[in-house]
Amino acid sequence: MAVWLTENSKVIVQGMTGSEGSKHTARMLRAGTNVVGGVNARKAGQSVTHEGKDLPVFGTVADAMAQTGADVSVAFVPPKFSKDAVLEAIDAEIPLCIVITEGIPVHDSTYAWAQAVAKGNKTRIIGPNCPGVASPGKSNAGIIPADITTPGRIGLVSKSGTLTYQMMYELRDIGFSTCIGIGGDPVIGTTHIDALEAFQADPETDAVVMIGEIGGDAEERAAAYIEQHVTKPVVGYVAGFTAPEGKTMGHAGAIVSGSSGTAQAKKEALEKVGVRVGKTPSETARLMRELMSR
Repeated sequence: MAVWLTENSKVIVQGMTGSEGSKHTARMLRAGTNVVGGVNARKAGQSVTHEGKDLPVFGTVADAMAQTGADVSVAFVPPKFSKDAVLEAIDAEIPLCIVITEGIPVHDSTYAWAQAVAKGNKTRIIGPNCPGVASPGKSNAGIIPADITTPGRIGLVSKSGTLTYQMMYELRDIGFSTCIGIGGDPVIGTTHIDALEAFQADPETDAVVMIGEIGGDAEERAAAYIEQHVTKPVVGYVAGFTAPEGKTMGHAGAIVSGSSGTAQAKKEALEKVGVRVGKTPSETARLMRELMSR
């Protein structure tokens, strides 16, 4: 069973008529994703054709949901318009909104997250600054390559897009139930803990790979959650062992202050609760391979 994104998911693309939205809509369709339309207030009533499929363009997320039954939105909207796009998805109460955009101001992300909470958490936000969600063989929403892995029984949650792809490829012979890129910004909608909870509840996920990185305390909090609530085996990787103190590395949220947020501290917190942590992505894949071969 895929987590949050299944073969029955109906996907709309906010920003489908833009260059990135257009390119990745075609990719998602090639991957078998059931894309049912797009949203652009200035082009409502038009349609675009991708991969031989005519896709209607709606003025709002609510209109798209009413006319297509869409339950997933993928947002490819420039940073300065992203807050409004996400708020529109939240107000329409679409169950899942995946925000790909990088460079959204943290204040905007915080505002949107607070609105989702105020509305009763009816919309799960994934991202921003994330590669999306892929349920191999079923559906692919975002920018994750569709041909680098196979369906299987591993769950993957990761802050890093490129490390998501590497792990999917290295374990392609075993395969994944769902791969979730949660993004690396300081404020994100869905956390490691949310994904761990979903994988723990999924009868078709046998083990989990968790990829974190320096900065913040998300991995330490995930370790505490694993100790209390996760019975399935988890292996981990923390990017940034060689990062200099006080320097932002790659993601906006990847910054170390003193001993807080270091890769070593995160590794120790995870190992303390029984998570095996690899020193490299390839070693992490090997640890998972050993687990799955038992």
